[in-house]
Amino acid sequence: MHSILAISLVLSLALFSTAALNPCSFATNDMSLTEAQLIQIAPQSKSCDDAPAKGECATAKTAADSISQSFNTYNVTNKAEQVAILSLMAFESNDFKYNKNHFPGILGQGTRNMQSPAFNKKYAKSIPELKSRFYFVENIPADLLDLLRENKTYDFGSGAWFLTTQCSKEVRSALQDGSEKGWKNYITIRGVSGVICCIWLLVESVIWVSI
Repeated sequence: MHSILAISLVLSLALFSTAALNPCSFATNDMSLTEAQLIQIAPQSKSCDDAPAKGECATAKTAADSISQSFNTYNVTNKAEQVAILSLMAFESNDFKYNKNHFPGILGQGTRNMQSPAFNKKYAKSIPELKSRFYFVENIPADLLDLLRENKTYDFGSGAWFLTTQCSKEVRSALQDGSEKGWKNYITIRGVSGVICCIWLLVESVIWVSI
């Protein structure tokens, strides 16, 4: 999916302005996002008309509410980290059109963060509300993913969970500084460095410049 979505991300980034993407304006003290802000970041999320995958598309309104909740749940208060999570999820899900891998079709890979089955297993196991159902599907990647996808809170919460539980203090510290190294370290852990690092200069110019 990365090679296809790279084009979409580049086109989306071309629409951004540094004023619109000032990370300091992304969240208030309660870390809430608005539908309008998400549409600026992910223009295609304005509507789910003609969605490419049945049952997977989410609008900016749904995404904003759920991502805001995840920032609160996992205490993601740093604006640079919020930008990293948002931009990566928008990229991975093609502006929230997908929540499971279709290209090349890796079984069990998904959520809006498009996590690998291994990370989804860790993520699902960490959610107390899923405990009674987790053990029935823990070794069935597709069913485990469906367990996460059926609840929008868990579906959109994966990005904040990954950052706060799978990234080291060193990775987070560098990311919080808004540096190229910090960004590369973060997405290398995520396993998508080959695509996103190639367009780092574009990301830097439109997102990180005002941090």
